Amino acid sequence: MLLFAEKKLRESIDVKRQLLGKVEGALTSMAQSLVTVFGRKGRFFLMGNGGSAADAQHLAAEFVNRFERDRPPLPAIALTVDTSVISSISNDFAFEDIFLRQLQALARDGDAVLGISTSGRSPNVIKALQWAQQNGLHTWGWMGQETTAMDQFCAMAIHVPSPVTARVQECHITLGHVLCALVDEMLALKSGERGEQKP
Repeated sequence: MLLFAEKKLRESIDVKRQLLGKVEGALTSMAQSLVTVFGRKGRFFLMGNGGSAADAQHLAAEFVNRFERDRPPLPAIALTVDTSVISSISNDFAFEDIFLRQLQALARDGDAVLGISTSGRSPNVIKALQWAQQNGLHTWGWMGQETTAMDQFCAMAIHVPSPVTARVQECHITLGHVLCALVDEMLALKSGERGEQKP
């Protein structure tokens, strides 16, 4: 079993190595856009299903509270957490509308939205991204290796080069942590402060 565990760890490392040199530009651009969005009192919305829902919540918490630096809280909202809203939309309309209707209620022109989907085929994520694109939001997607219908509604898309859901999810949360770190660094440089990192 030790060899099996090592194999899985190496698989995860190998996929991350494949991402090196391919995503820095996109992540830096996303971070720069977020700094502008936050500077204009805009909001960052995150959404996904299952493990991707957990990633959306995890990353929203890093922005609202803190990541590696003490700084003012940033307005990030995971569209996966309000069970009353989600269940009422699912009951009265359709599960495909759970993210769409929240964006329609909360989002404004110039905000940013990140859709996370290991398959790239989540209908509720795609529908919300389509509306966001049509209404002036920054639209981003993190997916697995396949190009899907989700791509056409993302101004920037990052594909993880693996067909294995677990490997894709491991890379998505790593991408999220890098994005948080970039935003923290850019905000610190903008304010002229070094900031205080966690020990």
